[in-house]
Amino acid sequence: MTARPAPPSVSPVGSPSLIASTYFPEPLLQFADDGLHIDPKAGIARYGPRSWTASGRHPTRLRVGLIGTAELVEAARTWMSSRAEGVRGDVHNPEFPGWMPDRGFFSSLEFDDAWNEELGQAELRQVLEIKSQKERFHAALTLFETKFRQLAERDSVPDYVVIALSDQIVTRCGTADYASKETGAVHRDLRRALKASAMKFRLPTQIVRAPTLDGRDRTPPSRIAWNFFTAMYCKAGGYPWSPYGLTPGTCYVGIGFYRPLGSAAATMQTSLVQAFDERGEGLVLRGHEFEWDPNKTGSRSPHLTADGAHQLMALVLDRYEAVMKQTPARVVVHKTSRYWPDERDGFRAAIESRVRRYDLMALEAQSRVRLITTSKYPPLRGTRFSFGELDYLYTTGYISALNEFHGMHVPAPLQVADHVGQDSSRDALLKEVLALTKLNWNSAALGGLLPITIKFSGLVGEIMREIPSDREPLPQFKFYI
Repeated sequence: MTARPAPPSVSPVGSPSLIASTYFPEPLLQFADDGLHIDPKAGIARYGPRSWTASGRHPTRLRVGLIGTAELVEAARTWMSSRAEGVRGDVHNPEFPGWMPDRGFFSSLEFDDAWNEELGQAELRQVLEIKSQKERFHAALTLFETKFRQLAERDSVPDYVVIALSDQIVTRCGTADYASKETGAVHRDLRRALKASAMKFRLPTQIVRAPTLDGRDRTPPSRIAWNFFTAMYCKAGGYPWSPYGLTPGTCYVGIGFYRPLGSAAATMQTSLVQAFDERGEGLVLRGHEFEWDPNKTGSRSPHLTADGAHQLMALVLDRYEAVMKQTPARVVVHKTSRYWPDERDGFRAAIESRVRRYDLMALEAQSRVRLITTSKYPPLRGTRFSFGELDYLYTTGYISALNEFHGMHVPAPLQVADHVGQDSSRDALLKEVLALTKLNWNSAALGGLLPITIKFSGLVGEIMREIPSDREPLPQFKFYI
């Protein structure tokens, strides 16, 4: 993070021979008691998390279950208890106010041996001594699944489970690469597989590694605490902050795709939807499978048929109506590739049959086009400029409201294309994109490159591919982060 005396100026809108450029101020977030701030950390420290006073969703206490060796279970409990009291900050990282009834997240942690499952040395040895990488991975996954089941079947079930992984488990079982005639080459990751397994038992989880617990992780302690406890609050059912000023009744939809496990099914794709309301609460829905051959179609990016697009959007609207008890007044769809005519027509038909206002947008992270400033500082986050029908929006860059730059690399703007629908102005849509980059409840960062609608599509897809097609995945976003 660097600081400078004053933010750079932005070229004003003017002569048509110049690139038109405008600046959108940093979007506000809403916290407890309707407190407003642009920064999640400052907002929580000053007001408390949004759902503390805004709904009945605030967890006043959290029953924490622990899985790991006896030593790591104790280390995780000690680490969480001490960090919950607060962590001193430094010049670049603000103090973490804690997870206590009277400050920070205004909640308390509860631990009980009845909510823990220890990994015995005998059962661990049986796993770690397996020579085959594939069989060792499967044995480790089976062992953890047994622990999930034992926790879920108890009379008193923890609200949230921390999985403490030793260096040995990460090294010996963290990934597996194998091949068979049926599946082709397969790559698996233990974290993704554990998330999918715990979902069967409706257990929100957090994986923590030994270096975090014993101090070998050199990440600033207050930053670790902010990210860990913010994600935990979301997994406990609360929402730490909400966007301020988004249009009420809007359903924000992100479209993604993922391939099933194994190279043998390289041409199969499954559609994936992440839908969010104006408060930032999200749902994850799995769509249908379809074939996509890049060689035949000439595009590596999958595209839906008109029927496929219609079916997927109908699924989203059905779920939104079931959860919200009303039809959305407006739908905004984000996608990382341009809309082909058939899929555009399918989305339009499904939306227009039930919703009056909608917009379709294609958002691409790119590095071909950048602004070069005359100073040594990067462009401002929130800078927008246009070439014809293409808009570019800096969602990373220098944050003028804080006089800080949080990145490590030269930022590049998002390219925004395919403004289909035209029920909202471009300015309004781009401001929404900027606001939606601030809804990553898996950390306490101020913002990110991509809006939440599409930020996690890759991560969610990796977990989805661990869920068999005959098992319905849970829609709550907290099971995927």
